[in-house]
Amino acid sequence: MPTADAPVEQRRSKFLVVVDETPECRVALRFAARRAAHVGGGVKLLKVVEPPDFQHWMGVGEMMREEAREEADLLLRDLAAAVHREAGILPETVIREGRIGEELLGLIEEDPDIRILVLGASPEKAGPGPLVKSLAAEMSGSFRIPITLVPGTLTDEQIAELT
Repeated sequence: MPTADAPVEQRRSKFLVVVDETPECRVALRFAARRAAHVGGGVKLLKVVEPPDFQHWMGVGEMMREEAREEADLLLRDLAAAVHREAGILPETVIREGRIGEELLGLIEEDPDIRILVLGASPEKAGPGPLVKSLAAEMSGSFRIPITLVPGTLTDEQIAELT
């Protein structure tokens, strides 16, 4: 516990966005970037690569794994540039391989500066998307942080009003 004379460590709150190639991900990303800029926080982008199911030939499985990591890296670079353009923030990026729920929980536990998980909800009639269904319904009680669901239909103007 700090004393009155000791400086208090100032930590930067981070908004964590689980990214993919969907339009609602970009809406959630824009929301998180603007909120982070508004409160002086940071943004962390997580891309989880599912391990390849193809195990027949080890070399083929390794090639598939490497291709998936390269695609994830390209996506993260593109989204990081979008965050920088939107809010002037250079986000942290993380690529993990495994099951998305396990990797997400692990990252949240490892980084105490992550304060909010931001997810984009699909506007499709089939539901908000498998990630939102899984995380919000089945795993939400496992998180130590709140989850913000951002409707994928929000316009830039609506995001500006909310942030």
